[in-house]
Amino acid sequence: MLRARAETWVKGQLSLITKRGEQLMEMYEILLSRFGPQYWWPGETELEVMVGAVLTQNTNWKNVERAIKRLKEEDMLSLRALHSLSIQDLARMIRPAGYYNVKARRLKNLVRFVLERCGEDLSLFLNQETDELRDGLLSVKGIGEETADSILLYAARRPVFVIDAYTYRILSRHGMVVEQSSYSELQSLFMDNLPRDRELYGEFHALIVRTGKEFCLSSKPKCRGCPLGHWGDIPPLN
Repeated sequence: MLRARAETWVKGQLSLITKRGEQLMEMYEILLSRFGPQYWWPGETELEVMVGAVLTQNTNWKNVERAIKRLKEEDMLSLRALHSLSIQDLARMIRPAGYYNVKARRLKNLVRFVLERCGEDLSLFLNQETDELRDGLLSVKGIGEETADSILLYAARRPVFVIDAYTYRILSRHGMVVEQSSYSELQSLFMDNLPRDRELYGEFHALIVRTGKEFCLSSKPKCRGCPLGHWGDIPPLN
């Protein structure tokens, strides 16, 4: 479905898509053809997505799944339950995610902020205007731009592109951005040149993560065999 929609965007909005946009859509099509839909972000509820966005900092997703499973097993995956826990008890439960003391404090900060703003009505919290919601999330100690935008895209379902280390690494190695590019500059590259579509952004981000994990490694990248080997302003294999 997303492949068909991508074709429709390109054919129906050529006057709106820039040269950069066409390159990005080509990147998306290459990755989607190679890997297929990623069905990301996994999570049964908006709160689970938000918790996962905090826990995934500096760790892999399997560790996050183990931590969330513990919270579910102890019936602690609700705003009220998380708020009632001490930092020490919460840290114990999320230990598999790593940096558990730091993440426990960050998670408590986020839960406290939601409760102060909207009580236990998470829908009310997530239904705020996008800019207001983003600014609020960024005001929470320990919540950075990537975490805030993950919550916006996957929990609040807003068309906000998430930038991570994989995005920067791939684009810089392919000559699409300069090494000093900021988070907002990378985000603008996508959002100013692609249709504002939540499903496209979510799938694209997930495909970038898949590529970064399997091919565009921080050291010893596997350019040969990478689906993007011949893509970009400076293709690695050209």
